[in-house]
Formats: sequence, structure tokens, C-alpha cells
Amino acid sequence: MTDSIYKIIQITQDKEVMAEESNKNNMTAHLNKINTYKNNLIISNNSINNNNSINNNNDIIDNDHVTNDKISNHNSLNEDQLIQQTLSLTKKTNKSKLTDSKQFKQNDQYNNKHNCHMYQFDKEDMSNDNIEIITDKIRDKWNKKMDFLLSIIGFAVDLANVWRFPYLCYKNGGGAFLIPYGLMLIFGGIPLFYMELALGQFIRKGAITSWGRVCPLLKGVGYSVVLVAFYTDWFYNMIIAWSLYYFGASFTFNLPWMSCNNAWNTENCIDFHLTKNDSVFQWKNFSLRNNSSIMGNITFPVEEFFSNQVLGRTKDTNVENPGKIQWQILLCFVAVMVICYFSLWKGIHTSGKVVWFTALFPYVVLIIFLFRGITLPGSTNGIYHYIWPNIAKLKSAEPWVDAATQVFFSLGPGFGVLMAYASYNEFHNNVYRDALVVASINSLTSLLSGFVVFTLLGYMAYRRNVLVLDVIKDDPVLVFSVYPEALSTLPGSTFLSICFFLMLLTLGLDSSFGGSEAVITALSDEYPLLANHRELFVLGLFTFYIGIGALESTQGGIYWFHLFERTCVEYPILLAVLCETVCIAWIYGKMKYKLLYRKYKINFYLFIIGVDRFRQNIKQMLGFQPGIFWKICWKFIAPLFILFNITYGLSNYQPLQLGDYTYPLWANILGGIFSGSAILTIPIVAIIQILRTEGTFSERIKKLIKPDECMEPNEYLIEDKPIINRKMPISLSDTFDSTKSSSYLKKVQSTNSIPNCYKVVRNV
Repeated sequence: MTDSIYKIIQITQDKEVMAEESNKNNMTAHLNKINTYKNNLIISNNSINNNNSINNNNDIIDNDHVTNDKISNHNSLNEDQLIQQTLSLTKKTNKSKLTDSKQFKQNDQYNNKHNCHMYQFDKEDMSNDNIEIITDKIRDKWNKKMDFLLSIIGFAVDLANVWRFPYLCYKNGGGAFLIPYGLMLIFGGIPLFYMELALGQFIRKGAITSWGRVCPLLKGVGYSVVLVAFYTDWFYNMIIAWSLYYFGASFTFNLPWMSCNNAWNTENCIDFHLTKNDSVFQWKNFSLRNNSSIMGNITFPVEEFFSNQVLGRTKDTNVENPGKIQWQILLCFVAVMVICYFSLWKGIHTSGKVVWFTALFPYVVLIIFLFRGITLPGSTNGIYHYIWPNIAKLKSAEPWVDAATQVFFSLGPGFGVLMAYASYNEFHNNVYRDALVVASINSLTSLLSGFVVFTLLGYMAYRRNVLVLDVIKDDPVLVFSVYPEALSTLPGSTFLSICFFLMLLTLGLDSSFGGSEAVITALSDEYPLLANHRELFVLGLFTFYIGIGALESTQGGIYWFHLFERTCVEYPILLAVLCETVCIAWIYGKMKYKLLYRKYKINFYLFIIGVDRFRQNIKQMLGFQPGIFWKICWKFIAPLFILFNITYGLSNYQPLQLGDYTYPLWANILGGIFSGSAILTIPIVAIIQILRTEGTFSERIKKLIKPDECMEPNEYLIEDKPIINRKMPISLSDTFDSTKSSSYLKKVQSTNSIPNCYKVVRNV
């Protein structure tokens, strides 16, 4: 078998092109069925295998007895002639026949979702026993490029852009805060954002499978980020449910949070009225004027609506005594899950349509509110507090930590969402441009939201005759208390409230889509059984979320919400992304990279490792290599950026507390279990991988830090520019000596260089 070769024929076909070719050659009617099969045809330049197993709907064309001598001078033929000659031979073959293929169960639905790959191991052996036919599921792709961009923008731009960034800007020196924010964005946030998008697009799999291929030892990183996304959905969807409830409550002439004449209001509730010269609080039948002792006890109707009507909080409810379920909130939560289900159950083709509204509508509302806000009294004072720089604030560490935290959690690396969404891109999509565009839009949206927020805060401070400091708050209560009050005092308050809470609803849904899709894609890619039953899998996932939502819909649900928010995400995601950057920058395995071959015909090899290998992967996709700036960021700055967040967070750790309520010890331990479960998956999976691998300990480690062979770039595409938008089938196969392992076949990629692994089960 020393003279034998491996000959790889991958069958792909473009419907329109092959239809035109068949008409030119007057193909027989039964061959016209081939036009419906959507794979590429790769014909060997050295010999054409006439055992063409062409899978067409439920059929395979069998040409076992066509010999090689019927084809002459094929090496000198161009691609078009090769295709015509091959199809002509198929037509002339007397023994061409259509047979059912029970082996591959290739029905119409199967053919529409799979590629067929033929492997011939022995050049001289034309029997079917020497042929391997392997099917590989075709991965879904975005219908339009904008579907992907809007999905990523919708995920990155969320509720935190509306309420947290403006607060941090005000807290940390106004316009001066943009200095640490910009530096953290450029040197930390964007490089991590770009890294995950590029990795997801290159491997075209979810987080678990991707990290298992990059570094099998760190496959647990994939499980960790999936758990983080899973936990995030536990509390994030509740914010969307609150938004939906407010949205429904806005369809009334008199908004329910405008007065104290409701069943849920207390004796401390006041209606606020403002005259031109003074502020007067109408509290029952008393008129109170600048009485600080009483001011400390009063509440406003908008605050009581959120606390008493929406949350249903009482003095006795807490994490230990959750109380009764607020059924109106639970129903809203179920409605949110129904929206998410029907947006995701069919994959990106359904969610890609929904985001055209959910991602764009918030900008319409923000622009309307900005122009309306700047006309309000007190708005300029609010804007002044927002942008006036206080450089002295930058001397402390807090602004830098807040900037790093905001950048990191706003762009969202480490949730698995970026990898999941990018995995559905075209292989040669310019992900570099996408990363810069989305990161820029995200930051500009935060700035725009700040102007909108502080025009309203300045207006509220003017109405209450207090400082801006007295009306701004650093939590979601700002969204559900201050904004509704401001809007309720304006003409057309009902319409403005409907628009505002619909904006919050769409902002939340986009991010929820991303988190859920990260979980679904990662598990479906790793466990094909789930992919084959996606609708049921998604249904089960959202049914579980409803169970968690029922707990958070109780009168003490806000305490569980705060527990999940504080403990489930922050440290696990930081540690997971730290492992990602260290892996890509320092561990990502050795690659033999051929240089100077095309131009000088010299086989010169360079062995590269880590971030340099990753840069070559990006070059394979984009045709150009990321510069030294990205190398330095990925290798040094990004890990330090994350360590900075982790160190400062641990040094300032405080036990859980919400308002005046201090959580019991068991609640802190439970939060630690949630956080630890996402962190410990990394070492646990690493130990399992080591135990499953053969050899000594050092040999096992060497094997497990080596990337999967499907990560090897296609040398044809490294040596020359990548093949982009090729519609005609091309002759791009190669021959390999039989002395090489059959696993070497994995290195041969399809014409669009998608690095899928095709397992060959027979060795020579």
C-alpha cells in the first residue's frame, strides 16, 4: 500500500450553476435532480474517481464500473471542462442507476441540512468497500449580514447602558470619567470583544465545542461560560417582566403611579406639586415646607407603585419568607418566555427577523426623549452634572474599576453569546470591522443615554427643588421610579410611558435572546441529540426559567433577584475570560506554517504558538493578519485588565445586603455555591479530560494542550488569498502519502475553508 494515496472528493453543488451546465450537455431527466442538492463538487487533479456517489434527495448515483481510462488529459482541462466531462461520462454510462440509500437515510429534509464527503483510500481499489461517505450537518447562517450586526448590537446595548453608565459617569467625575472609560474600552474591552467574535467565526461552534478544540484541557471554560449565561437569565428576564407590566399599565389616561389614591399607597405617600416660587408637598390635609425630619419618611407614588404594587413587598418578606406570588408579575414573566421561545425555537432565522425591531426601536425612543428632554426646565443643570469634568476624582482607584467593569459587562465577553452568534457567520465575513462597529455603537449609545437620563434627572431635581444627587440612584429602581415620575408630569404622558417601557422591553429582550442562544448553541453543538430536537430543548429550558421566575415573582422575590444578580455572574465570568485570554495568548498549540511557497516554490516552515497562531487563523478568514497592537493587548493588557477587576472586587467584598436587610449566612453560602459551580467546572472538566487520556501525566498534558487537528489552517488558503464567493465547483483536492495517518485527512477543508472535523473510521 506504499504507493496508495488518499483521494478526497467533496461533493457540493450550486443549484443554478449546475442547472445551466446540465442544459448545455443535454443531461437526462433523472440527472436534473442533482440540481437540488446543495453541495460543492471537488474533482481530483491527479485522477478522477468514477465511483461518483452523488446523493440526490433519497438517491445515490452509482457508477462503479466507469474506469479511469475513459478520461484523458484531465490534468490539462480547466475547471469548467472537468465538470462537463464528468457529467458527460455520467450520462453515457449504461449502468448509471438510481438506488435508495438506506444507509444514510437521505430524505429531502436530510439532504437540505447535510453535506456529503467521499473518501477513497486506495487509488487502485474501485470497490465500494474502499469508499467512505461521511455526512456533515450544514450549519445555519444568518439570512443577512444586518441580522448578525443587529443581534450583536441588541445584546451589547442593554438596560445597563440606560441606567448604569450615566450614574457611573456622574459619580466618577462627569466628563473626566470618559478618560478611564475610553482607555479600558480600547485596550481591554474591544480586544476581548474581537477575540471572541473571531474565534466563534473561525471554529463555527458554540462555546463548549470551541474551547474543546482550541485546548481540550480547558474545555471546562466552555461549560463555565454556559453556566454564567444560564444563571444570568435567571434574574435578567425578571427585569423584562417588570418592563412588560409597566408597559401594560401605561395604557390608561391616568397613569397608576401619578397619585396616592390607590389601594397600595401608604400614609407616607405624597402627591408632589410645584409652583414657580416654592415647592409644596401635599400630604393628606397637611402642607409641609422644607421639614427635613418629615422628608426622611415620605415616599412618592411612583416609588410605592414599584415597591408595593409591582413587587408586593411587606415588612415581613425577605429571602427566608418570600410570601405570596404576585400573579400579575408571574404572568408577565411567562409572556416574556413565550416571546423568547417563539423568537428562538427555529434558531437564528427567527431571532434575526425579530431584532430588526427590538434593536432599532430603542434608538427612535432615545432620540425623541433627547429632543423633548432638552426643552424641560432644569435639563441644562442635569447635563452639567453629567459632563462637567472633575479630574480630581481620577486620583482614586474607584473610577478606573468602575470603567473597567462597565466596559466588560457592557460588551459582554465571557457569556458565550459572541461566539454563538459569530459561529453562524460566513467564514470570510469581516469580523474585525464588525467588532469595531458594534463596540463603537455600544459606547455611543451609552453616551446618548446619559444625555437623555440627565435631562430628565435635572428636570426632576427642579420639580422637587432638590439636588440632582438626591434623585439619581444606582440600581434598576432608577428605571422604574424616577423615569416614570418624570414622564407622568409631561403632556402626552401616556404615549411617552408606552414608548419608554416598550423601549426597555426591547432592550431586555435582545440581551435575553443572546444569553439563551449562547446556552442553546453551545449545548446543541456539543450534544447533537439536543440539536435534533431543538424545539423541545428550548421549550424545556424556558419552562425551567418559569420555575425560577415564580420564585422571583413572590413578595420577597426582589431579595432572590438581588442574590442571583450579585453572586452568579461577576467572579465566574471574570475568571472564565481570564482563562480564555491566557489560553489564546500563551497556550494555543504549535502550528507548522508554510511560507514563501507560492512565490518561490520553497517549503519553508515556521512554528508558531499562542496568539501568533490565532492571528494566522484570522488571516485565513480575512486575508490580513491583526497587527502588533492586538497581539500586545491579547497577550499582556487584556489579562491584566481582568486581573485588575478580580483583585479589586475581592479586596472590597462585602456580605449580601439589600437596603437595611442583611442576608443570612446560608444565603451567602448559597450564593457562593452558585458562583463556585461556574468556576469549578474548569478544573473538574480538566481532571476528567486527563483521566480519559492515555499515557503518562506529562504525555496527557501535552496531548490536551494541543488543539484539535481540525484547527489546522488549510495550507492552500494560507499560501494564497482565501477563496471568497466561489460559485463554480473547483478542483482543489490533494493527494497524501499512505504512510501518513488517516487522521491527516482532517486537515483538508472544504472549498470555503470551514474548519469542520470529518472523522474517518477506517485506517489503511
